[in-house]
Amino acid sequence: MNDALLVTFVKALALCVVLLGAFAYMTVIERKLLGRMQHRYGPNRVGPFGLMQPIADAIKSIFKEDIVVSASDRFVYFLAPFISIVFALSAFGAIPAGPAGSLFGFNPWIVDLDIGLLYVFAATSIGVYGIFLAGWSSNSKYSLLGGLRSSAQMISYELGLGLSALTIILIAGTLNLREIVDFGVWSLSPLLWLPLAVSFVTYVISSVAEVNRTPFDLPEAEQEIVAGYLTEYSSIKWALFQMAEYVNMMTAAAFISTLFLGGWRGPEALNALVPGVAEWPFIWLLLKMAIFMFLFIWLRATLPRFRYDQLMRFGWIWLFEIALFSALVTGAIIAFAL
Repeated sequence: MNDALLVTFVKALALCVVLLGAFAYMTVIERKLLGRMQHRYGPNRVGPFGLMQPIADAIKSIFKEDIVVSASDRFVYFLAPFISIVFALSAFGAIPAGPAGSLFGFNPWIVDLDIGLLYVFAATSIGVYGIFLAGWSSNSKYSLLGGLRSSAQMISYELGLGLSALTIILIAGTLNLREIVDFGVWSLSPLLWLPLAVSFVTYVISSVAEVNRTPFDLPEAEQEIVAGYLTEYSSIKWALFQMAEYVNMMTAAAFISTLFLGGWRGPEALNALVPGVAEWPFIWLLLKMAIFMFLFIWLRATLPRFRYDQLMRFGWIWLFEIALFSALVTGAIIAFAL
């Protein structure tokens, strides 16, 4: 194994550890925030301020009885949660967290791809297979319906997601995420600010739907009182689906920050107060991610769930057309006004 491959492997392993640790404590943060928003306490029994709750949950998930449906397709049933978590973790690898060489002399990303934006889209899209296969392999009509609903939802909102990102591609002229951050899409022309703002809003909404968060959490349908595609899962396999959901949330937050908000770069005006503060690696990206993670949790505590027909109508009739119109306006301004 050569040195470059070894460094990449170590960084990938470290990223997996960080993301899984962040998932564990995001569950506590979400439960505490939801508790405060709903005028009750979150976890506060296990450890000081409930900080040991993720460890207790992990122990319970590992040692809890693993019930497997007797008529299920065993191989696919076991494979589905691993597909979801593996590709959820893989998507984060192309996102830059700082300038070159800022990670103890190494680059703060796993891979620097010329098609990094397409890579993230591809990795997150493959996660749909884990959800659909989980519903199909469980041999349960409720799981199958939940898997079909969730797959249709994610595929539908990927169109709005892709068209919203097309605005960034037209402006920056590249698919490389590091180059998009360095370009500064808001600095090109004030004429582009309105379509950029529209694309930003449609991308955020599509991202919420893409990660199956409220109000788009259609796998859990009220009329069935079940958990959709993961109804027949228990123990650690159920926990893997939860990991995938939270890691996808973090990836979505990081991707939104990278495309629209300068990624790891902070406000340039702060350099006048503290020289170089706007170029601090990791810090600004984490702060921006925290804002969107809070937004995801806030929406869960605030909005009711859409009906399936409302969700599909919103995705195909509103988000798709608005994102397409924004991309066309951006292309027209670049072609004829700049």
